[in-house]
Amino acid sequence: MNKETPETFTPPANPYDLFKEWLTLAEAQEVNDAGAMCLATASPDGKPSARMVLLKNLDKRGFVFYTNNESNKGEQIASNKHAALCFHWKFLRKQVRVEGTIEEVSREEADAYYNTRHRNSRVGAWASKQSRPLGSYDELKNFVERYEADFEGKENIPRPPYWKGFRLKPKNIEFWIDGDYRLHQRYLYTKNENGIWSNGMLYP
Repeated sequence: MNKETPETFTPPANPYDLFKEWLTLAEAQEVNDAGAMCLATASPDGKPSARMVLLKNLDKRGFVFYTNNESNKGEQIASNKHAALCFHWKFLRKQVRVEGTIEEVSREEADAYYNTRHRNSRVGAWASKQSRPLGSYDELKNFVERYEADFEGKENIPRPPYWKGFRLKPKNIEFWIDGDYRLHQRYLYTKNENGIWSNGMLYP
């Protein structure tokens, strides 16, 4: 793959087109989880937390991920809708940063994705009290066995009420391309009140 230079690279008008192009390249080259992204949230008083989650859907509305709503990140999302994402693809030497606000996806959308998960993952969603203290791994395995027994013979395992999907609706999306001698290329897309994207370059 040829390395883009400011002379050869022209960013498209829509940032989603560029993101999907880069994600496709990452899926072909990254060893694991090309859709892995660092999700940063904050408490009401601004104390930040960050963790890796997986991108599960992308459309013109934004970037979708799923989690236990009773986890630390779920509680922070409930109290502070501002959040950020960062994708870093080491082998591509590219990065994407996204900033915006978070909304909950519809129950229908969450149900549809939950039902595509492996049965064991659906059972695990019931067994895990995400982010809360765990006495031992045996305790977790006991909960898994309990729910496996509860759902024995049932193919349609319902989605737990606390297991939800969230969409980060971007206000800004920045694309970063590694440059020689730290002279990186940075392209910032900004959405205005009418939903129209504009873009320009940033100093590295």
